[in-house]
This record gives sequence, C-alpha cells and structure tokens, in this order.
Amino acid sequence: MDLRDIRGFVFDVDGSLVHRDATFRARPLPGAPEVLKSIRASGRPLVLFTNGTHLRPEEFAEGLREGGLPVRDDEVLTPVCSALGYLSRRRKSGRVMVFGSGTVRERLLEAGVRLTDGEDAEVVFVTHVNEVDFEALERAARAITRGARLLTANYGPGYWGSDGMIFSRGAMLTAALAKATGARPVIVGKPSRPAVRAICDRLGLDSTEIAVIGDDLDMDIALGRMGGSRTILVRSGISGARELDGVPERRRPDAVVNVVGEILEWL
Repeated sequence: MDLRDIRGFVFDVDGSLVHRDATFRARPLPGAPEVLKSIRASGRPLVLFTNGTHLRPEEFAEGLREGGLPVRDDEVLTPVCSALGYLSRRRKSGRVMVFGSGTVRERLLEAGVRLTDGEDAEVVFVTHVNEVDFEALERAARAITRGARLLTANYGPGYWGSDGMIFSRGAMLTAALAKATGARPVIVGKPSRPAVRAICDRLGLDSTEIAVIGDDLDMDIALGRMGGSRTILVRSGISGARELDGVPERRRPDAVVNVVGEILEWL
C-alpha cells in the first residue's frame, strides 16, 4: 500500500502503538516511534485517539513519552474531546449527569457544561468508572426514561493489554442503563460520527484524506470506514488471531500488518 497521498494519520494506542506492562507502563511496539517520526518529517499531521477517559489528553501524552513514544500533548484525543464537540453542537443538551473520574467532571465544567447528580439530567454521560453507586444509577435510569440522552465514551468490550483483554467498565455500566431503560446509547468514542468529526477538526482535513491505523476491527477499522478513510489493521492487539473471512464490509481493512513498524515503507 502507498500512503504518500495520505494527508493525515489517526492511530489507536493500546495494542497498536504500545503494550502496557503489569504496572500499566506503556512500551512502544516495534517501529512505532520511527513511524511517528517519519510522518512528522513529511510535514503531515497525526493524532492518537484512545477510548480512555480517566486522564486528560496531555496526561496520556506524558505517560506515552515516559514509555518512549514521542507524542505531543496536542496529538492525543479522547472521547471526552468528541463529547464536548457533540454537546457544543447541541446547545439545548442541558444538564449533564456524569459517571466517571473527577478529571472528566473538571474538563466538562471548564468547558461550561452544566453538571447535575439528579433526575433533572437531560444527558447521561458514561465514561470509565472504578465504582458504581446504585442510587446514582437509578437516578440516571429515571432521567433516561424521562427523555435524557444516554452518551457513552465506549461501548466495546475492552482494549488489549499485555496479558490480553482489559474489559471496559464504562461499557458494562452503559449496558446496564440501556437494558434497564431500553435506550440506545449514543457513542462519542470509537467508532462514532462525533469521533470522526473531532479527528477532522484536530487535523484540519476531510476524513477521506486520512488513514486510520489500529488493532480493533470493531472500533478502529469501523471508525475509518465510517469516515471513508484508508484503514490498516495491526495484528499486534485485540484482532491478532481473528480471521477476516466473513467480516462485513464495514469492518474490513484496506491492508493488514503484523506490527505498526511495517508501514514505514509505505510512508
């Protein structure tokens, strides 16, 4: 595959550019630092989109740099970024009830979002959680049954760690609310239209000018196909052993590599 005509790049993080060890320290996969450096040397922009929400983008970037992956603060996007864009485009979204870390709440408040912990919520936004308060969960369910929109950062099963799948607690909580209320969650992380828009806004490009590289057919490749982008599946993560026969067209990658460093010859 020739990527010289591609004007911008989107990378997944865990399982694609890094693996995390038992202490959750990020270890770059073979060729990952060189790929990022080569893209920058060509003058083209790049962004890393992680479905993680427990840290600010700059904190994610700092952790990746400490592990040896050269990433700038402004090169990281999370579902909170795309959620803020989604909410700003819907100025009548109203009060938001958040399930997530203090960091998520702080970022929403800084952006002028009105937060609530009551049944008056007009949006319920679920991100990564460590604990669940069932009384709060019931208040959220009542708000949703009264018309509040259910937003989730992530509705996939999880992401790839050094020892295999790390399950998404946010997706588990979203599933519980969806089951209890019959609501269909609006995804703002990968794969979703809000995520595509956040990427395009950050890169200053149309999605058809972008290549999306990741290890998850159902998140990364689906994200790229949603925007009409070029897609490359990396076999170093969650889809490593998955057969592509029978994979629907909307999840089928344009190319497959074993590790991200293999795309160097295409840049």
